[in-house]
Order: sequence, then structure tokens, then C-alpha cells
Amino acid sequence: MDAVDSAPDGDSSGTSRPGVGGTDDRSLVAAAQSGDRAALDTLLRRHYDRVTNICRRILHNDADAADATQDALIAAVRGLGRFDGNAAFSTWLYRIATNTCLDQLRRRKRRPTAPLEQLLNVGGLLETRPFDATVVDQMAVQHALERMPDDFRVAVVLRDVADLDYADIADTLGVPIGTVRSRIARGRAWLAKELGNQTGPADRQTDHP
Repeated sequence: MDAVDSAPDGDSSGTSRPGVGGTDDRSLVAAAQSGDRAALDTLLRRHYDRVTNICRRILHNDADAADATQDALIAAVRGLGRFDGNAAFSTWLYRIATNTCLDQLRRRKRRPTAPLEQLLNVGGLLETRPFDATVVDQMAVQHALERMPDDFRVAVVLRDVADLDYADIADTLGVPIGTVRSRIARGRAWLAKELGNQTGPADRQTDHP
């Protein structure tokens, strides 16, 4: 898989994870909406790592990502009663996390400067993209990601970190699928150009374009 950085936990479909907590998301949501605190705890723990990864990749700052993750989960808990199940719970939750991160970026009014240790944390990208890790400076990769326009970066993060299909990304961002495809392609081209690789990575195939 050509993911930038995939999380070990969480499910992009949000509908069936019988091996985690013994119950799928839909059943857990129903139980949580009925006041079952254990179900709510299981649901949030199941998606915590994926939400954190999304926030970290969008914000490029561990402290801000932790704050955004907490804010997103609190917002999800408060809004759970309004969740109608028309979309997967994961899609709904990732939309909240994405919007929380975008709010933080708007408040900053400029791109953050990540600490040195975070600039070096790009091994997943280098291992799974057709860039030579022995040649490409990891700091250059992170700097390129930071300079990438928000619209492109968020789409790439939702595709390559959250592992969402195009339809889910479109639903999360509230834009047409064609716009999602364009943003991802342009974001990857931006990254390839910044790294001096004009060819850039090809998109992976999906059963749900």
C-alpha cells in the first residue's frame, strides 16, 4: 500500500470490526446513544490512533495534534446523539477531526514550523513511495508537506493516512469526487516536484473509486 503513514488501529469503513471490542461500529454507536459508557469507550479507543494520525499529519505538531484529537473526540461525544448512520461512523468522525484541524490552521494564519524530531518522522512515506530513502533528505519531504496547500494536503492525508476511498473523502470534505481526485493528484505532484521527482507516485487501485 502506498500510504503516507497508516495507523494500526481504526477502520475506514467503520461498519465491521468484530475482532476489536467484539462488536461492529454500528452496534457500538447504537449502544452508546442509549447511554452505554463502555460501548462509547470502546468506540473511541478503536478510532483514537487513526484520528491522532490524521491530526498529526495535517498539523505537523504533536502538541497541536493531541489538542485537536481531544477536541475532535469531545465534539464527537457531544454530537453522537445527532449521528444518523447515513455515513459510516469513521467517516463522520474523520470529518470532525479534519474540520478541527482546519480550524486550528485558520487560527494560526500561517503554517507551523515543526520541531526537528518531527521533521525526521517521515519513514512511512519514504518506505511506501517511489522515492529513494538513501538519496532524498527526509527533512525536505517534511518541509514539502508543510508547504503544500491545505486543500491538497488534507486530501492526501485522508487518502494515505486515513485510507479513505474517494467517495468517503468527498463526503468528509463536502466536495465532489472529481475535486478529491484533482486535489490528491495535484498534492502528490506538488510533493514529487518539491523532491525533484517529476514522475511522482501513481495512485493505488481501489474497489470504491
